Amino acid sequence: MSARTLPLLFLNLGGEMLYILDQRLRAQSIPGDKARKDEWTDVDRRRVMNDIISTMFNQKFMEELFKPQDLYSKKALRTVYDRLAHASIMRLNQASMDKLYDLMTMAFKYQVLLCPRPRDILLVTFNHLDAIKDFISDSPGILNLVDETFRRLIETYNCLSDGEFQLIRQTLLIFFQDMHIRVSIFLKDKVQNSNGRFVLPILGPVPWGTEVPGIIRIFNHKGVEVKRAEFTTAGNYVTPQREGSFELYGDRVLKLGTNMYSVTRPVETHMSGSSKKLASQAKENIAPNPLAKEELNFLARLLGGLDIQKPSGGETGFRLNLFTTDEEEEHAAQTRPEELSYKVINIEATQEPGRRAELSRILGELEVAEPRPDSAGKGEDLLALMDEL
Repeated sequence: MSARTLPLLFLNLGGEMLYILDQRLRAQSIPGDKARKDEWTDVDRRRVMNDIISTMFNQKFMEELFKPQDLYSKKALRTVYDRLAHASIMRLNQASMDKLYDLMTMAFKYQVLLCPRPRDILLVTFNHLDAIKDFISDSPGILNLVDETFRRLIETYNCLSDGEFQLIRQTLLIFFQDMHIRVSIFLKDKVQNSNGRFVLPILGPVPWGTEVPGIIRIFNHKGVEVKRAEFTTAGNYVTPQREGSFELYGDRVLKLGTNMYSVTRPVETHMSGSSKKLASQAKENIAPNPLAKEELNFLARLLGGLDIQKPSGGETGFRLNLFTTDEEEEHAAQTRPEELSYKVINIEATQEPGRRAELSRILGELEVAEPRPDSAGKGEDLLALMDEL
């Protein structure tokens, strides 16, 4: 596995999360002069986006993220996004958070599968960051944080070889290989089958630096072409006009990673039969996990840089529903396979060596936190993810 995969995975999933939240917040927002106290306004939407993005691109957080390290479990990464999604006044209950994470992961999985060449995963990441910069274009301080991460990406990844990018792509595919959640957008566009597996197209531009298939060349021992044969392909391929820009500003050419929610349409997720069967077989072993200490140390480092902004004074959190109605959300919560509903983890992380020894014990004693008392009023609070570190 590649030790350089985590930043790309985090930033791309985070970009997809911001696309979804922006679309849902816009759909549910009410003009400020007409909104009741418990309703969203566009001012609330901008505040939520600013808070989440500033937390996501926190400088200390990015420094930890970019350190070479292996990917950890899906549950560990999911915990990070639970906390990140609640870095503002917005609150999601368990069913909506599950749906949000499903949409994020399936969207990025599709983008990784469709990348013409492994290096283009970096262009997908740049597309996400370009869109994030548009979300906070009126906030220069947060914009500088995103630009700094942009420069860090360029410095870290532009010098990597094609082989290293291939290893990154394989690491991502291994991470996503058992995820087959059906998404309505993909089903309607016929890019996903009813079993949740994606359909790869046999048309469009070939990878930059390659030729359209259809010719076989035979060379002698001196490297001189001595024979050529043509064959007909089933696909409709074309030569790319130019390579996308890997600089801070420029035309990325590749459209993967852009906002597919810019056109409003309902997005639903469904567990395929095979995924349900897999989930039912995925019950965790009660025996101690040998990687427990490593995973929890990883979370402690990663989350230690997140400065979560809590509602101040009497201010309460807004509840965001990713389903069409509250009834749909309640039904999803009741029918969700228990193995796929992530529990809330309380982790106390300090720099004292004596306290770190306790981290390996925590994994086997997961506690569900109680809702904070300030969650009443404008909506239901998701169970508190972690006490402030």
